Amino acid sequence: MYDNDQRPPRRVVITGLGTISSIGLGVAAFLDGLRSGRSGVKPITAFDTTGFAHANGCEVDDFDPAEWIRRVDPDELGRATQFSVAAAHLAVADAGLSLEELRERRALVSVGTTDAEARDLDALVDVQLREGPEQLPPGVVRRAQAGRLSTGIVRELGLTDVEALTIPTACAAGNYAIGNGFDAIRGGEVEVALCGGADAVCRKTFAGFYRLGTIAPEVCQPFDKDRKGLLTGEGAGILLMESLESARARGARVYAEVLGYGLNCDAHHPVAPDQGSLARCMEVAHRNAGVKPEDIDFISAHGTGTRANDVTEAGAIRQVFAEPPPTVSIKSMIGHSMGAASALASAACALAITEGFIPPTINHRETDPECGLDCVPNEARPAELNVVQNNALAFAGNNAVLILGRYREAE
Repeated sequence: MYDNDQRPPRRVVITGLGTISSIGLGVAAFLDGLRSGRSGVKPITAFDTTGFAHANGCEVDDFDPAEWIRRVDPDELGRATQFSVAAAHLAVADAGLSLEELRERRALVSVGTTDAEARDLDALVDVQLREGPEQLPPGVVRRAQAGRLSTGIVRELGLTDVEALTIPTACAAGNYAIGNGFDAIRGGEVEVALCGGADAVCRKTFAGFYRLGTIAPEVCQPFDKDRKGLLTGEGAGILLMESLESARARGARVYAEVLGYGLNCDAHHPVAPDQGSLARCMEVAHRNAGVKPEDIDFISAHGTGTRANDVTEAGAIRQVFAEPPPTVSIKSMIGHSMGAASALASAACALAITEGFIPPTINHRETDPECGLDCVPNEARPAELNVVQNNALAFAGNNAVLILGRYREAE
């Protein structure tokens, strides 16, 4: 027997997935989109794109917040928070937990983001420029707070014994949030965690990437010789995680086990990734998860479709792996959904393990020889997967690598 200070670390499993994406709402539609190589690309409608030579993106269609958000007035929440709350509802339902059961448990809600409610901030700037600061609508000002991405979930689900965090580590924030939940459950601090990321398409981020010359004119082509950049996207991925003991006790289905993760921040450059730092982050993740490079069956790459990312990330993978496993980018389908990106990719990894396939990298014609990876071009590939790796890179050198494994009875 162990007392509380001596109890061994708990095993952490994923039992619920909530996905809001440009290729489908909910886990069934998301899975179908991943398998079929569906593209979420379309002209951006979130803001006036006059003056931009090209303005494709990956927006979420047919999203009605009132379908999921009932305890809170949806108009009190910005679009990213609406995504976050809806994905949390979906994850809880997918896990087979009732809200009453959830409310009885000590919980963590941790949501990563890049832009928070920058879409509302865009609107506030427009109003201020047109009408002056005294005309700023107070409701929009209140809902533009980044903390609402997590506290919105708490309010909507009626949680009371809970800690709520919003993690702003840019495009790696989803993996950061999942790692946060893993630590809290593993250490016995909470019983259940709702973790992931959310962001909405906004003019500020699109214009920033456009000025950097990294927005593709039509589609995103990660690792392709003729790639032309990324496309901004939106959505949310929320994972419901709990201890294996808890999942067993209620007979829950397990998608995957969270084996470990690695984080680092090199602060090498404001926007350019660093190969050596990313390689070290992968090594930290492998060590913490208790796996070796040869154990990894496929890698979900950050894979933005920019030259700076793809060549650097591929170089880091080859630095760590003697023989790199298949390496894909689902951003070819859903675009770069910023803080939601690695969370949605984590959900994709969990589904890939459960369903026995590797999602494709679509829009692929010819692999860049500088990348030299098997990126599973255009069609999903059947595969028995035991251990998968999910890479996330962010501006300012924030790297986060998550390792998931097939659940097995023996540890």
